Amino acid sequence: MALWMKAQNLPGEALKQVQAAYGEHFPIEVRHFLAPWIEEKPWNDIDPDNLSHEVYASELLTQLTQEIELKAQQMSGNENFLMKLKLADAANQFRCSYSSNPLSFVRIIKHCLNTEVKLIHMAENPPMTAGGLGGEMPIMLDRHQEILRELEVLRRRTQETEQELTKMQMEQESFVLQYQESNKLQAQLHQLRSQQQTSGSPNPQVTQELEAKIIQQKEVVDRILSQRALALQRMRVELEEGHEKTFGLLHNVQSKVLDEELIQWKTQQRLAGNGAPFLNNLDEIQELCEAMAEIIWQNRQQIKRVEMLRVQLPIPPLNVDKLSQLNDEITGLLSSLITSTFIIEKQPPQVMKTNTKFTSTVRLLVGGKLNVHMTPPQVKVTIISEVQANALLKNEMTKGEVSGEILNNTGTMEYHQATRQLSVSFRNMQLRKIKRAEKKGTESVMDEKFSLLFQSQFKVGGGELVFQVWTLSLPVVVIVHGNQEPHAWATVTWDNAFTESGRALFAVPEKVVWPDVAEVLNCKFKAAVGRGLLEDNVRFLAGKAFRNPQIQDCNNMLLSWSQFCKEPLPERNFTFWEWFYAIMKLTREHLRCPWNDGSILGFVNRKHAEEMLLSRSKGTFLLRFSDSELGGVTIAWVQEDPQTEQKEVLMLQPFTHKDFAIRSLADRINDLKPLVYLYPDIPKDQAFSKYYTPVTEGVPSSSNGYVKPVLVTQVPGWTENSTMDSYPNTPLTFHAPSPADVGSMRDTPSVNSTASSDYFMNQGGLNSELELAELIGMTLPGEMDISADYSPIDVNDLLSYTKPN
Repeated sequence: MALWMKAQNLPGEALKQVQAAYGEHFPIEVRHFLAPWIEEKPWNDIDPDNLSHEVYASELLTQLTQEIELKAQQMSGNENFLMKLKLADAANQFRCSYSSNPLSFVRIIKHCLNTEVKLIHMAENPPMTAGGLGGEMPIMLDRHQEILRELEVLRRRTQETEQELTKMQMEQESFVLQYQESNKLQAQLHQLRSQQQTSGSPNPQVTQELEAKIIQQKEVVDRILSQRALALQRMRVELEEGHEKTFGLLHNVQSKVLDEELIQWKTQQRLAGNGAPFLNNLDEIQELCEAMAEIIWQNRQQIKRVEMLRVQLPIPPLNVDKLSQLNDEITGLLSSLITSTFIIEKQPPQVMKTNTKFTSTVRLLVGGKLNVHMTPPQVKVTIISEVQANALLKNEMTKGEVSGEILNNTGTMEYHQATRQLSVSFRNMQLRKIKRAEKKGTESVMDEKFSLLFQSQFKVGGGELVFQVWTLSLPVVVIVHGNQEPHAWATVTWDNAFTESGRALFAVPEKVVWPDVAEVLNCKFKAAVGRGLLEDNVRFLAGKAFRNPQIQDCNNMLLSWSQFCKEPLPERNFTFWEWFYAIMKLTREHLRCPWNDGSILGFVNRKHAEEMLLSRSKGTFLLRFSDSELGGVTIAWVQEDPQTEQKEVLMLQPFTHKDFAIRSLADRINDLKPLVYLYPDIPKDQAFSKYYTPVTEGVPSSSNGYVKPVLVTQVPGWTENSTMDSYPNTPLTFHAPSPADVGSMRDTPSVNSTASSDYFMNQGGLNSELELAELIGMTLPGEMDISADYSPIDVNDLLSYTKPN
């Protein structure tokens, strides 16, 4: 309801735009009377292009029609009679129009609500002098209003030339009639003279007077015709000059719409691939393009009429005839508008795995205005290589040349009356095969870029004009296995972020200044987990990327592509990007909430963590991302050495996503009782208790007759960390593993944590949910710490094993 109340208070022009969004497809009366119900529904969770959401969309449609009918029944009195009928008709219309396509109904409502949100946002955010997204929308609004004013000038000029053309047409028709009169006089004169020559005249004097009179009349008419012909010539020249000025203004406005507004939208769409905010104002751009299309088409029709008038009355021009040039110019403007507004509204995935379904949507912004849908165009999708894409730009690409096979790659564009959009959504495409180029040097398949080519043919003016159109997707990297994903995303991220204006297709700089790289990393991280990087985090990342932890000022330093994702970090077998990507993925999947709360410092090196903890009280801990373990986070804590009574900092062996799939970070911290304060002095329960898994009292029994175990994290030497009474003969003391047990790639020195089962099963055998990885990480209790040779053990012996009494 709050949104609708704000929409009703919008200023005049904005309120008109809100009203224009509604109509017979979605009556504004329904929006008004059902505002609370409409606004509380999760429309943004439904994708109109996803067929799996159709059932939910159908349920919402049914609920809405029921709400409309209920509202109509509640209305009483003569003053509400017409509104009651209006709502009842709306309910019936929704059933008839959308029952077979409920996703179209969702698309319409989302379009209307998004229009309201954008207009309210623009009205509530005054222009700002500073940069940033907050001040960007008012600036865009100013540009939008400026273009609208220029379009209004063009409309007036088009109306003026239309009036001049109509006036010229009437003048020409009058000229033709008078010209016929001159011809009639000439015929009379010719007939009179012929009679004199053949049979003579009984009264020569009368005949001569009649001839003189006809000649005099013809001279008067011819004089008038000469003057009117000259006037027609001047009118044609003036009309040419008027069209010439109009076309010049059209060029300027179209350049602003296509080369600035639309290109900026495409740039924001590309940067959104890296997580940057995306202000999707495509509907507003379509309005500008449609206005341009209407004006261009009207002017072209005027030129065609001028051509027809000239054919009807071929008067020699006073100066150089520019009509043919003007015709080419206006047709060129129309061609440029159509080909430029064939855009990819929803990009295909930029990291594309073979034999995996993907979607994409293309749209023609001027399709509805030019009635392109009257001959529904077909769109075909193919995948081409970097070389083929560059050849296409130079018109050198061989027809039919592709670099792979895509299933379900053709579709028909449909016109949606409610949203005035001509588009087609490919919902079930799948890349079956890919043809790769030969690699050079250190190139890998994850460095190779492809693009999806969308092609179609549009007919305008009843088939008078036919346009062959195409558009290319953002660069795509094709992979066949999940382990290729990190490097593929590095290629895509670098291309999305550092594409230069006017570049050769797919060309990117080899080196980039660090602040630009830092901005990209921040965008990626913020989009993935919610909270971005702090200044200290960025400084830490700079030290790691440049392989110099002591680095201070790096604002002018250049980071190369090789440093970013090719060269391994010192004493590691992974690159900077692989390390960052793994951390980002771990945080997104398992640590999002603690990170957003600020409970994870994360980007801090080992030495700095030790310095921080040594200044705090015993039991203080912090969480930092592992330098040596991909996608690992470690717990560092301070304690007193029992022998020297000096403070020392220890670090747990890093936890990875496999560990958190078994037990969450918060539960593991809860398990470890010596951890008391989150750095600097926050009680750990205050920071993490809201994420603890509730403890079930008693011994819960599962449906299969077994008791499900609870895994508890333990640290060797800590006997006080058990959270519940142990069963008899369940040892609590664990020996620390030997150095050989700790992987050489992990943070060292560190302490191994283990997982112990607090509940044993009622019957023999291990529960299938107990992960092998946890069992491998467990150490044997003291009384069983004996050497043994496991090689001769037979599997059948294990299967027949029974628990001793």
